[in-house]
Amino acid sequence: MQQAQHFIDGKWQGNGQWADSLDPANGELIGRFADGGEAQARAAVDAAVRAFENPQWSQNPRLRQQLMLDWAAALKSRQEALAQLLTRENGKALAQSRGEIGGAISEILYYAGLARHNPGHVLEVAPGEFSTMLREPAGVAGLIIPWNAPAVLLVRALAPALAAGCTCVVKPAQQTALFTADFLAPLLELPGLAPGVVNLFAETGHSGAAHLVATPKVDVLSFTGSTATGTRIMQDAAPTMKKLSLELGGKSCCLVLDDADVATVAPKLAAAATIISGQQCTAARRVLVHASRSAEMKQALAVALSEIRLGHGLDAATQMGPLIDQESCEWVEQRIRESMDSCDEVVLAGGRPGGALDSGAFLSPTLIAHQDSGAFFCQEEIFGPLLVLETFEDEAEAVRRANHTEFGLSASVWTHDGARALRMARSLRNGTVWINDHNKLFAEAETGGYRKSGLGRLHGYDALLDFTELKHVYQNIGTL
Repeated sequence: MQQAQHFIDGKWQGNGQWADSLDPANGELIGRFADGGEAQARAAVDAAVRAFENPQWSQNPRLRQQLMLDWAAALKSRQEALAQLLTRENGKALAQSRGEIGGAISEILYYAGLARHNPGHVLEVAPGEFSTMLREPAGVAGLIIPWNAPAVLLVRALAPALAAGCTCVVKPAQQTALFTADFLAPLLELPGLAPGVVNLFAETGHSGAAHLVATPKVDVLSFTGSTATGTRIMQDAAPTMKKLSLELGGKSCCLVLDDADVATVAPKLAAAATIISGQQCTAARRVLVHASRSAEMKQALAVALSEIRLGHGLDAATQMGPLIDQESCEWVEQRIRESMDSCDEVVLAGGRPGGALDSGAFLSPTLIAHQDSGAFFCQEEIFGPLLVLETFEDEAEAVRRANHTEFGLSASVWTHDGARALRMARSLRNGTVWINDHNKLFAEAETGGYRKSGLGRLHGYDALLDFTELKHVYQNIGTL
């Protein structure tokens, strides 16, 4: 049985309280983790403050790079074991877990390189007068990590924070606390990592996370999760004026134009809609198809979704695992049922599969058709395997429908015409637009959202901006 403790000020430690971690596919006990709260958050923040005051960390990019390289190498040797633990605790198919661990290691290597390349610039503003712009670490970073992709979503915040020279406090989701501790252990136990540089605490409540948000000792708060929670974080953090990096909800539209190959596109959209059982912020939620291809797409999507194989993530045949837990499954099931009751047409009715999967948090995919883009199921982020099919008559209507949302995280355009694709991509109010693909996320390219999908950018070089401050140093050296 796995067991995970907090890691604060260079030491693994418990607090006398424990919580269980369950396999969402069958409810079996995987292990237990130390259940902390505000006391652990305070201790972790204080340790990070002390560590940041030491210039041997904050002003030592070569050390920071080497530690990240060593962490990546250690993870590489444990890749399969980590992938299996991720699947057991999160539920996702093992192939997806393997891909996530590989992507996370790749991202650590990317930011290890950037640790030694975070340049400023110098301007000569007048004879003998120089302005130097320095990118400095912002200070202590609080990182609140979700459960749906706990390796990549941890690394895309922690790695740029470390590369920039911040010290960090990590608060994982309770559903993946065991995995997070196991994934971080090779870094936390490196002899060159000073106490307090990286701290970890878990909790089943919210008091520790609330402290990270509200304390002025935390200079940057990075959070990935719902827009509702992100809004509360902004409100509670406002008195401290700390930097916020927020990736929030999404309702991704996939625009399929009249020249697209529907037979090829439909299976890709089905995969995009059911990735992590539909529990990804960028997952396909709405398919907007040209009216002339509607009947064809409806049939092809229904077939593709019905052929998705459900099962335990460790089963090699599984394409889609369970939702994260029974509580989430019940809520999503209820919203999907309400969607089916309100839509124009139920094309494929999903639900609890029963049988051998009855003890798990499983939902099979649902496909509905509807024309009113103002319907709640076209506007609300329902975090599960629900796909809505809509039609449009021309490009202008397609863009208008896609932009009819309070979100703006991602979208995709499917066509053989490169000019049309780029024209539509420029018209969509989204932080990421894929052309003839969906859910392509990697270290080198920034991601983030417009409107209520969040603030800031993670991945890519610009992620360093979320964890740095720009300092202007002026000097008049005179002239000869």
